[in-house]
Amino acid sequence: MPLPKKPTNVKILTGTARADRLNPNEPKPDIAIPSFPDHLSKPAKAEWRRVTKELKDMGLICRLDRAAMAAYCSAYGAWVDAENALQNDGMVTVTPNGLVVQSAWLQIRNKSLEQMHKFAVEFGFTPASRSKVSAAKPDPVNDELAEYMARGQRNRKTL
Repeated sequence: MPLPKKPTNVKILTGTARADRLNPNEPKPDIAIPSFPDHLSKPAKAEWRRVTKELKDMGLICRLDRAAMAAYCSAYGAWVDAENALQNDGMVTVTPNGLVVQSAWLQIRNKSLEQMHKFAVEFGFTPASRSKVSAAKPDPVNDELAEYMARGQRNRKTL
């Protein structure tokens, strides 16, 4: 399965962007924290508040990211619930027939961790994904993307 394409701002921040391969008409949504989804669990809401502010400060979130961020936070909430249940109930259960089986909470925990990881990579939450991004706090006066695109356009005109 091929890797997903990187957004232009990530290509620029990682130094892999080429002016001749960028879409000059790519939408550039304003940096903003999306509206808060009411359906999240208590731990998921806490995670939303924790990560969205940091992402905004780094210029890596916009209102369009609401569903993806809600999905990440929902997986986080399920993970917390599963971890708490595992601490109380253990990793195995005994069936009425006397068989020892893996707890359903262990499966929920593992699936939630898998989902969290996928979203975490998309948002740059992991050390490996973060190491590929060199993001400074957004500066409305010095928009790196606009500057880069302008340089690329000037270079093409001289060819």
